[in-house]
Amino acid sequence: MRPLDCDLLLRAYAAGIFPMADSRRARDVYWVEPASRGILPLDGFHLSRSLAKTVRSDRFTVTADRAFADVIRACAELRIGEGGTWINGQIERACNELFARGHAHSIECWQDGALAGGLYGVSLGRAFFGESMFSRARDASKVALAHLVARLRVGGYQLLDCQFLTEHLASLGAIEVPRQVYVGLLGAAVAAGAGGAAAGASLPDFRALDRLAGASPPEDTPDAARMVAGPISGRVIVQLLGQTS
Repeated sequence: MRPLDCDLLLRAYAAGIFPMADSRRARDVYWVEPASRGILPLDGFHLSRSLAKTVRSDRFTVTADRAFADVIRACAELRIGEGGTWINGQIERACNELFARGHAHSIECWQDGALAGGLYGVSLGRAFFGESMFSRARDASKVALAHLVARLRVGGYQLLDCQFLTEHLASLGAIEVPRQVYVGLLGAAVAAGAGGAAAGASLPDFRALDRLAGASPPEDTPDAARMVAGPISGRVIVQLLGQTS
């Protein structure tokens, strides 16, 4: 079995294509380009009063990039019980490699020291491709998504791709757009990220929220440990997401 090429994978994401597998044990992957694409406009996240209350309460301790491998594994394993998963070994290994390269990220929700929920995705330019989420406790995945949206806003991202629109995502503000509309949004987001430095603009920064909230590690922290930031207060997230409905 030939490993999934990470450079090819990034080129596919930039073109609006992503891989899936038929099952957890499938040896191969196939490429998907939906006719209609689910996206979550970063200024359209629906933070209900009840979700805002949960986020603000800090029921979950929320971190970023602290347990990427555990998050993707949990996403795959929990979905097996829901009728099947599209995350096979090839995709899992490739995403772990993208994480090591700085092109993939995770949000983790912890409760009593255990991983209660989270999500992961791929970052390219000013686009973030949300791949999968899981929840072992009520509202954990919603809290993770709220933290992600706030992080992407602060970091200068333009596009949050959800792949397919579900009822759960629609309740949080996700919408569906035709392929051609999506390709235009994607092209602008990827190009803006690639050309930002040349144009004198700031580059997209997944870590900007950590610095804003004072959760970044000190400057003298060894490089190997710098990717792990402290938890972000739910009050900060609610404030960044603005008015609730």
